Amino acid sequence: MAAPVKSERATDVRSHILDTAQRLIGAGGFSGVGLNDILAAAGVPKGSFYHYFASKEAFGRDLLDHYFGKYLAEVDALLADERVPARERLGAYWQFWRQNQERDDPEGKCLAVKLGAEVSDISEGMRTALKHGTSAIIARLSRVVAQGQADGSIEASRPPGDLAESLYQLWLGASIMAKIARSGDPFDAALAATDQALTGT
Repeated sequence: MAAPVKSERATDVRSHILDTAQRLIGAGGFSGVGLNDILAAAGVPKGSFYHYFASKEAFGRDLLDHYFGKYLAEVDALLADERVPARERLGAYWQFWRQNQERDDPEGKCLAVKLGAEVSDISEGMRTALKHGTSAIIARLSRVVAQGQADGSIEASRPPGDLAESLYQLWLGASIMAKIARSGDPFDAALAATDQALTGT
């Protein structure tokens, strides 16, 4: 099989396919959305998939890398302003997370929540992409926790990395439970537990 083309136009088309796929898969899951559905929605000829991606698994990995690249840029914008107390910046991140999960637009859905359980057992490449992306989020949260411990806005004495990972896992679980319950109550509980964790109580 020939390698995917690398021209500037192909790169634009490839990004458009990935953006379209994110919306569709954010709503229907990886297994629930066919490649032909994605190409049709993107307005790309059905036979051209392998011009842009080496395989379906490579497409899934590229989709996650593309998603996390955009997501991390949003996270960086939320967390970057060190004139704002670290705990307040973390609060803005949790609000951002909750709003994305509760809105109807599938483009804003977290693909780690949507695809984590679905694809990790069937695609090592996609599992690795999920691990890399979520680790990058946790690293950013860890830096802000450390800043909060330094500026006094976070009272917890736990190592920043441990606390950041626990909080991320807490919110990941809350997102899944919110889907199951069709309720915002799990997010309310996650916020209360987050506040408790940041005060060290």
